[in-house]
Amino acid sequence: MSQYKGIIAGAVAAILLLFYFIAVYWSIEPEPFDVVANAQEQAQQRNEQVVTGYVTTSTLISVSEALLNKPGGYLSNDMMPPSVMMDNMPAWEFGALEMVRDLALSMRKDFSRSQSQSTEHPSLKKAQPQFNISSTAWLWPSAEGEYQQGIDYLVEYRSQIADSGDRQSQFYARADNLRAYVKEAEKRLGSLSQRLSASVGQDKVNTDLAGDKEAHQATYAPLEQQVKTSWWQIDDVFYEARGATWALLHFLHAVEHDFADVLEKKNAKVSVQQIIRELEATQEPVWSPMVLNGSGFGFVANHSLVMANYISRANAALIELSELLAQG
Repeated sequence: MSQYKGIIAGAVAAILLLFYFIAVYWSIEPEPFDVVANAQEQAQQRNEQVVTGYVTTSTLISVSEALLNKPGGYLSNDMMPPSVMMDNMPAWEFGALEMVRDLALSMRKDFSRSQSQSTEHPSLKKAQPQFNISSTAWLWPSAEGEYQQGIDYLVEYRSQIADSGDRQSQFYARADNLRAYVKEAEKRLGSLSQRLSASVGQDKVNTDLAGDKEAHQATYAPLEQQVKTSWWQIDDVFYEARGATWALLHFLHAVEHDFADVLEKKNAKVSVQQIIRELEATQEPVWSPMVLNGSGFGFVANHSLVMANYISRANAALIELSELLAQG
């Protein structure tokens, strides 16, 4: 009997070790890619022209595909080990997915429309809702299936704007359209920065109604409150920020190409390049085996505060970019 117990214990240990190595492999983040070269390669494969908006659309497609095709595939909705025991990569996926959702919405309501009274593009009208299904949906419909349908509609839209005979399908590279997207990115980075900074806890003064004496809110909120991210969620917030900044980094590279003339006219190209530089710093390798949560000036490092620093600086540059785009 003891012999069988030893065999069973060895088998369990071998399975756990196998699961560990699989989890490590599946936790490898996708490599950054050259958005212009990627778009040119896809255009060549499909025998299409790289027109205005082609790089941005191709980048949105490729980032979305990376969520589904990276090592291990899409993990957020897996119900089997080892992925069901993983949380860092699903958090990374959610951060990237949120950025995909923001750009898909901007494509639908801003980039593809000439004015507020113009009609929505049919393909984007179908594509954008597909990315809004819960990231953990696994039965029917599954998250992967819905996201893949959204990608297929984006591919359809990209082919239509590349078709010189299709005058109804357009991508408009204008300052007001770009500013609307930048404002969305501002809010996303601002939220991530606050959540990362709360890793050590902070006393926050309530400024929700600052600047307007007549402003009101639904329920009472104290003038001061303690804000602190749960110890169990610190690494999840960190990797969510990693995923979000990875996706936004590629989207801004695409914007830099498709909106080059607009940025040049507004003297804002250097602002985009500065944002990109800050976002690139968020993708530096994490050499520690775990996300450390030392106090602000403590003995142990705090990776969340370092990430918050880069994101805050990128967010400040986004605000300046928005102001530049609003100027005549």
